[in-house]
Amino acid sequence: MSERGRGDTALTVTTVEIPDLESLTDYFPPREQLVWLRRGEGIAGFGVAWRREFFGPNRFADAAAAWRERAAHCSIDDPLGIPGTGLVAFGSFAFSDRSSSASVLIIPSLVLGRRDGKSWLTRIRGDGDAEQPWPRKRASDSADGPATRVAFAQGDLSSQGFLDAVDVAIARIGGGRVSKVVLARDIVGAFPPDGDTARALSLLASGYPDCWTFAVDDFLGSSPETLVRVADGTVGARVLAGSAARGVDAATDQQASVALATSAKDQDEHQYAVQSVLAALRPHSPGVTASEMPFTLRLPNLWHLASDVEGMLADGSSSLDLIGALHPTAAVAGTPTTAAIELIDELEPFDRGRYAGPVGWVGSDGDGEWAIALRCAHVGEKAVHAFAGAGIVAESVAEHELAETSLKFRPIVEAFSV
Repeated sequence: MSERGRGDTALTVTTVEIPDLESLTDYFPPREQLVWLRRGEGIAGFGVAWRREFFGPNRFADAAAAWRERAAHCSIDDPLGIPGTGLVAFGSFAFSDRSSSASVLIIPSLVLGRRDGKSWLTRIRGDGDAEQPWPRKRASDSADGPATRVAFAQGDLSSQGFLDAVDVAIARIGGGRVSKVVLARDIVGAFPPDGDTARALSLLASGYPDCWTFAVDDFLGSSPETLVRVADGTVGARVLAGSAARGVDAATDQQASVALATSAKDQDEHQYAVQSVLAALRPHSPGVTASEMPFTLRLPNLWHLASDVEGMLADGSSSLDLIGALHPTAAVAGTPTTAAIELIDELEPFDRGRYAGPVGWVGSDGDGEWAIALRCAHVGEKAVHAFAGAGIVAESVAEHELAETSLKFRPIVEAFSV
């Protein structure tokens, strides 16, 4: 079955401006957060007014169609008219066509938002729905509140198993089967029944302010990579591929940045990712362009090679249409895509779930912001399951790729360790 969910009854949507909230993290509930936040701006949702699940290879098309139908049956009063006001749904999609994990769109009953110096409240109600109460404010210090500490251990793919998988991938690349493949490994930690994820989410938001901190359906993280942004007929993306550890002081940090920028291996890996994004967007934006040269993007624990992509939409595509066209990019799958996915299925002994899939939000007009779900974890009733990957090309060295995944695990490990 490709989709399931509640019926599409009429919804009434009302947005009003409110005094500045100062910090959305103050309002995160202990569990089941709906969050999209960057540099202190974004949206947080509470309650559920509508939810729809999607499965299989048609999940993106089904979601886009369901959203158009849903938005057409809403009465919207939105005097602000800025991104994130009015009708919005939070979304998160599985990486694989064959994943058992549901891809979801969720409309909250209440949304708090901040952007460009304005704060707002949106209420979304169906006929007969009770009004969602104002969310309880937590302590303003993100380090306050109950700590749910998680001790992580190796998951279904051990460190040695990952090294072996990388060696196989390099051999396949040498044989011409693929040019690049992105391989992931996993770590798992026990999660208590009364565990609180709000503190970890707040720590991610404060520790990685330039990333998209997100939470949708017990799936949370802080991603540095914008998959696609659609606003007023424009489309944009930020492509990341190629990474290096930060230095221990100013001199070694500068050396690490320069080494990354001049690395033939990382430049090759990056260009595969950029070209896959441009190829996917050109049918919708013929004039789309990318940065002439990648730049080094500094994060708290890593340098990344980055390129910005921009264009004008020519066919009225929504952000949901475009995530379906873009996913999976070479940054999280490889090149060519079909062969890379086949190799991932062969070498990874787990279902990625929503790791490396699109996560973000969509508005009633189809505009929205979507990231690739990286530096993230699924939080279940008993366990936290995190994933991290590395792009494998002909010049890759297995031990270096393993070290890269360890660096990429740091945001989640530290968020659940403090």
